[in-house]
Amino acid sequence: MTRSDTDSPTPHRRHALAGALLLLGLVAQIAGFAGVSLLPHLVGYALWLATALLWRDIPRRTRWQAGALAGIGLGLLVIAQLRYDAAIEWPAILDGNTYVVAMLLGVSFIGLIGNRSGSTRPLGRAITGIRGTAGTWLGVHLLGTILNLSTVFMIGDRLARRAPLTTPQLLALNRGLSSAALWSPFFASMGVVMTLAPSMQYTQVLAAGLPLALIAGLLTTLELSRRFDLSETAGFSLSPRSLLMPVIMAALVMLFHYRLTPTLSIVSIITFLLPAVALVSNLPSGPRWTLHRVRQHTLVRLPAMRGEVALFLSAGLLTLGLSNLIAAATGSEWTLFAHFGAGQAIISFLAIVASAVVGLHPIIGVSVLASMLDLAPDRQTLFAFTALASWAVGTSVGPLSGINLSLQGRYGISGYRMMRHNLGYAAVMTALVVVAIMVLEAYSDTR
Repeated sequence: MTRSDTDSPTPHRRHALAGALLLLGLVAQIAGFAGVSLLPHLVGYALWLATALLWRDIPRRTRWQAGALAGIGLGLLVIAQLRYDAAIEWPAILDGNTYVVAMLLGVSFIGLIGNRSGSTRPLGRAITGIRGTAGTWLGVHLLGTILNLSTVFMIGDRLARRAPLTTPQLLALNRGLSSAALWSPFFASMGVVMTLAPSMQYTQVLAAGLPLALIAGLLTTLELSRRFDLSETAGFSLSPRSLLMPVIMAALVMLFHYRLTPTLSIVSIITFLLPAVALVSNLPSGPRWTLHRVRQHTLVRLPAMRGEVALFLSAGLLTLGLSNLIAAATGSEWTLFAHFGAGQAIISFLAIVASAVVGLHPIIGVSVLASMLDLAPDRQTLFAFTALASWAVGTSVGPLSGINLSLQGRYGISGYRMMRHNLGYAAVMTALVVVAIMVLEAYSDTR
């Protein structure tokens, strides 16, 4: 059962300070959108200091991985300066991926919308069988396009009220969310890709990614019905009420993007819009209630995001170190591929998914790949789809991905067990992605 705001335990002082620093980083990032700079590099310093305070509470595997990434990135920066006399802007080295972390923090405020009493309102009635499993996948996929990882807990916790979650339920949750990375403009994956490939054509990515996501849902439903007896497996059924809020949020994002703040990226809009909507939705209950909910969110929910915050920040430092070293060693003239076409995209996709299987988050592979490419504007759409597809497949199968670590921490299933169950699914999706890459390249050549 989800604990209400008023029942939340008193946080440790260290957690409280870290939560306040994370909120400060978010506020500073939002202020930057309006051209207000509180202090140079304040966002990065606040987020990294919060991570340091929460370091001992991060799961050991994630802590080891984040520490290794940050250490390697820092070492590469030192080598770039000492060996190649690179000009490193040391005060700014903590700024990498802060925009993604700020977006994740902003998205977390979605939990404060529409729950003024602190109770958990059912999202829909549970059903069983193949229809229920399909409903679970579709519910997580549709709601997750905006709500991200929180959707897995919203739906997973509701299903867990009847009985501990079974393997097919967990696989439907995993694949429903991870496949949304193929096309959702609200995912952290899209935020990373839009920054790395600003000239990408989103409509082309959507045309390739959305059909693949729907095929992933059909594949999941058919495979799970063949491998498991679903007759007693509880599923989730969407109701119009549960879809209302995501649709409204999507409409607001599009309104700001195309009309009110056209100079801001979708990632930036999400970063400030979701906290703003959360505040507005609570104000009718009074300023004191609103302040109480924001305080509890800051002290409890934000520190609970320590694992993903540490991973994204450390990956940003690694990318900065690698890109600086490569630029210094090659005079900014060396690239991994002289031309980025379908063949190179397929090799890159396979390499990133393989790295996810051995435990690296796809953001690392995507960021490293981008640092070693010099993409012309007409190549950025192909790169963007390749990155999103590798993220979607890699997070589903990667034992240390955010979704699998979250399922492990919340529901007790090993990330490596999830990996074994998803290997066949990943193999089929890999074949489909390879075909989609070739089709997308052929379409680009005809234009």
